[in-house]
Amino acid sequence: MHHSHLQPGTMWPAIVQRTAHALRGGVLCPIETVQSSIEDGGVRFLVRQVSNLARKDKARRAGSAGGNPFLPYDPELFVANISDTHVALLNKFSVIEHHLLIVTRRFESQESLLTMVDFAALLACMAEFGSLGFYNGGAAAGASQAHKHLQIVPLPFAEGDPALPIGPLLESARIAGTIGTVPGLAFAHAFAPLDIFAAPVHEMACTACERYRALLDAVGVRAVDVDGGQRQSAPYNLLVMPAGLLLVPRSTEFVEGISVNALGFAGSLFVRDEEQMRIIESLGPMNLLRRAAAAAG
Repeated sequence: MHHSHLQPGTMWPAIVQRTAHALRGGVLCPIETVQSSIEDGGVRFLVRQVSNLARKDKARRAGSAGGNPFLPYDPELFVANISDTHVALLNKFSVIEHHLLIVTRRFESQESLLTMVDFAALLACMAEFGSLGFYNGGAAAGASQAHKHLQIVPLPFAEGDPALPIGPLLESARIAGTIGTVPGLAFAHAFAPLDIFAAPVHEMACTACERYRALLDAVGVRAVDVDGGQRQSAPYNLLVMPAGLLLVPRSTEFVEGISVNALGFAGSLFVRDEEQMRIIESLGPMNLLRRAAAAAG
C-alpha cells in the first residue's frame, strides 16, 4: 500500500530492498571505484577512482542522451513517496551505494531556488538514516540533470574515519548571529550551524530555508525573478549536514579536467583515471576545491 507521505521507519528498508531488486534487474548501473585517502588541511579526503572506465563512459552517454529521466521516472528505481511534491528514487549511476535522489514530481529547474517544501522533503529522508544531503545548483556546480533534484548519501563515507571528513573543522566555525565561516576551509563558503533534527520537520524546514537564503546572500548569489519563479544568479553547492548548512559559490565545474560537485566540499572526490589521481595529489585537494569555488569577494 502506497501512502502519499513518508511513514517513519520505512525508508531505509525500502532503499535496501529496491537496491537489491534494481541490481538483479540490471536497472542500476553502479560505477565501480577503488578508494584511497589524502590528508590535507586537517581533512582526510576520500578519493574514489573509477576501476571500470568503459562502463562509466557508457553510463555518461546514456545519461546525456537527452530527455528527462525523472518525468516519467523509472518505477524500478522508485523508493518512496515523500510528500505531495517529492519522490525518492535511487541514483541509477551511483558511485556511493544507496545514493538517493529527492526529485520534484512536477518539473522545476535545477537553477530555481530551493523552497521550504524542498527542505521538508530532504529533512524527512535524512531523519531516517545517518546521511548527508546536498544540492548541485546548476551545471557549473556539477548538476547533470536540469530537473530539480536534491541528493542524499549515507554516512559515514568510510569506516573508522570521521563520519564526515570536514566534520572536525566545523567545530571551530566563527559565527556572527546565525551564519559565519569555517577557518580551516580554504575555499569561498558560508556556514550556518544548525541541529537539523532539533525540531519537527516542518519547523526545521522553515529555519533551514531561512538560513539557506542568508547563506546565498553571504556569498553573493542573488535571487532572480524568471517567469514568476526565483532562480539563482550564479552556480553554487549546498551541503545539508547534521551539524548545519554549508554553501559554496562556484566558478567552474572542472579543475584540470576533474569534475567537482557538492560532495567534494564535504571531503569526497571522484576521479576518472590514474592521471586525475596524480593531479589531485600534486595540487592538493583543498587547492583543487579553492579553484572550483568562486574567487572570494
